[in-house]
Amino acid sequence: MSEPERWAFPEALQPRAAELRFDLDAALDAVVMLRSEVPEDAFTAQILGTVRAGSGVVIGDGLVLTIGYLITEASTIWLTTNAGQVVAGHALAYDQPSGFGLVQALGRLDAPVLARGTAATCSAGDRVIIAGHGGRAHALEARVFARREFAGYWEYVLDDAIFTTPAHPLWGGAAVIGADGRLLGVGSLFVEEMVGERKVEGNMAVPVDLLEPILDELLRAGRASRPPRPWLGLYATELERRLVVAGLAPGGPAANAGLRVGDTLAEVAGEPVAGLADLFRKVWRLGAAGVEVPLAVTRSGKRVEIRVASIDRAELLKKPQLH
Repeated sequence: MSEPERWAFPEALQPRAAELRFDLDAALDAVVMLRSEVPEDAFTAQILGTVRAGSGVVIGDGLVLTIGYLITEASTIWLTTNAGQVVAGHALAYDQPSGFGLVQALGRLDAPVLARGTAATCSAGDRVIIAGHGGRAHALEARVFARREFAGYWEYVLDDAIFTTPAHPLWGGAAVIGADGRLLGVGSLFVEEMVGERKVEGNMAVPVDLLEPILDELLRAGRASRPPRPWLGLYATELERRLVVAGLAPGGPAANAGLRVGDTLAEVAGEPVAGLADLFRKVWRLGAAGVEVPLAVTRSGKRVEIRVASIDRAELLKKPQLH
């Protein structure tokens, strides 16, 4: 018996088919298990590991939508249906701005397609289903507790993410399914947030709407045609109303330019920064990958100016290969 089959949500937390206007089992069967293996010398191996597991959603003929970190630099991918069929997969694309990944099954995948909806129909307070691979046992009735911006320390910003509660323990690549049985988003993270005076545990999901404008390009070329964003290789965090460098990618542009852990980020190109999302947006507005990024930081009480030669992060990643 595989690891994901050893547990189940209590029936009280599972969605009830009789209360839904769509075929629940068909929708859940569109969610497959995804397991990937990554070379030990891959750029992301130390942070994300060499063996990754989560879910993916069948959105076309053998085409699986998932969250990109599961397949970044993957040398091997296996897809498993709820019926137990196992098929090899190929990493077609990883879109860094959205965070989505696409996998193409390399054999016939006997799983239904889940139709894509729009997250525009999804508001705070709405009921949704968070579905990981494994059918009803791994499907969780949840509600949306927020729709808002999300900024991740790894140089990632979503203008309007979906936040749901309670938390699904296997959130990576899980399907967020709306009241009409259509796909609204794909699970990305576990989050803990204060809502009023109460701490809420839940998940952040990437709205499926971000896929529509770039899907054809991802299928054709493996990436969207927009210019790659400048990447600095710094991990920042908000600490007591300050934006502090918490980590640096070894050998990355920021580390090579002399940025240090503990530096307080104050300005980008002469403009003050107000939070994580504002920092990255100001960097991205300077131009495409390769642009020089002037930063001002505070270090031991002194102002230090540093110029960082940005790069395209994709240049550091191993490319998928068909064997």
